[in-house]
Amino acid sequence: MENLRELDKRHFIHPTSSIQQQQENGPKVIMEKGEGIYLYDKSDNAYIDAMSSLWNVNIGHGRVELADAAAEQMKKLAFSSAFSTFSHEPAIKLAEKIASISPANLNAVFFTSGGSEANDSAIKLVRHYWKIQGQPERQTIISLKRGYHGVAAASTSATGIPQFWGMAGHMMTGFTHAETPYGSSTDSAIASLRETIETEGAENVAAFLVEPVQGAGGVLIPPKDYLEKVRQVCDAYGILLIADEIITGFGRTGKMFAVENYGVQPDLLTFAKGVTSGYIPLGGVLVSDPIHEVLKEMSEGTLFHGFTYSGHPTAAAVALKNIEILEQEGLVENSREMGEALLQGFQNIKEKLNIVGNVRTMGLLGAVELVRNPGTNERFTSDQKVAPKVIDALHQRGVICRPVTYDNTDIICFAPPIIINKVQINTLVDKLYDAIHAVEKELGQVM
Repeated sequence: MENLRELDKRHFIHPTSSIQQQQENGPKVIMEKGEGIYLYDKSDNAYIDAMSSLWNVNIGHGRVELADAAAEQMKKLAFSSAFSTFSHEPAIKLAEKIASISPANLNAVFFTSGGSEANDSAIKLVRHYWKIQGQPERQTIISLKRGYHGVAAASTSATGIPQFWGMAGHMMTGFTHAETPYGSSTDSAIASLRETIETEGAENVAAFLVEPVQGAGGVLIPPKDYLEKVRQVCDAYGILLIADEIITGFGRTGKMFAVENYGVQPDLLTFAKGVTSGYIPLGGVLVSDPIHEVLKEMSEGTLFHGFTYSGHPTAAAVALKNIEILEQEGLVENSREMGEALLQGFQNIKEKLNIVGNVRTMGLLGAVELVRNPGTNERFTSDQKVAPKVIDALHQRGVICRPVTYDNTDIICFAPPIIINKVQINTLVDKLYDAIHAVEKELGQVM
């Protein structure tokens, strides 16, 4: 074990991690195996994976069916390029399957290796779409503050969390951010979107990119009418609407795709994570029939965009098996039902403890906000690090979770595997209560 820790420090640069913390303390945990909703470390300690690792292990850990699907495909055709119109059966069947379960009118798929690539691809496709129609000035992408869209060049620039710009700058021009409805209202957020469009000039705007639920921003669930009014604004100004369903797709919100909760039809939809439940990298962009028609009729020559692993046959085979499991085991409906149970648990905690503010879920995507005064929503000061303390307390109790502290918020995010059952929900809620209660007592001693 100690040798692994030293090798980790010497050779492994961790993503989205503190390099100093790694060098001082080594890796926080070295995981050995996963089963169901649980992860096990090298000492066989069990942890509830309350975040599905990175919002992605939807059907849970240790599913032999996906390993078998990968092995079977690898033995037959592990990899073959999809460039220059070469094709293969797994990608064709997966594209057809995703189209069949997606919102109506979204019937063509461009495959990528993951979510950041999917959003970068959507941005390039919409700019190309306008360019071939004689409107090359339509370059601007509007997204939301606190939105997260990835860490590639364009997706970093579309992300509305300034901390992600600090490392290497804003990366690209042609991006701007409107106000989120979080902490305000539909009307004020829509007014901000209209103002942003007017400021940029509608003739210069290519698309509005939005998460149906802002995941990494803190599981920010918009008001019920927000996306409907967004669709109306986009239509009024002739702007394309891109739904970023990287986190919310494939059953996470109690529907196959989150936009179904709002009855909204996007022009493009990006996906990744849950399409394979994280067992192998895969992402993509769904485009509407009208956009596909323009691309087919007006694109001349080669579409100079593609990744080595676009339409990877092994990844496609795993995705097909993953979707089959989602459907056969009724996991989308389970996500809805267990999400309601999780919300009830959050509400019970809120009634018993003094520092719990807003609680919310949509399917098995949820959040608990911690505040100094729930009545006034007064927040803790950033130096108190309340959310990180609760995360540490949860870790001690065998729960892996995630804090969000942007803009002086203290939010605990949840996205457990959508195979979770009622007994496991109750265990998770009990551990959360104990963790928050312990931090609440600590704060009572120092405040």
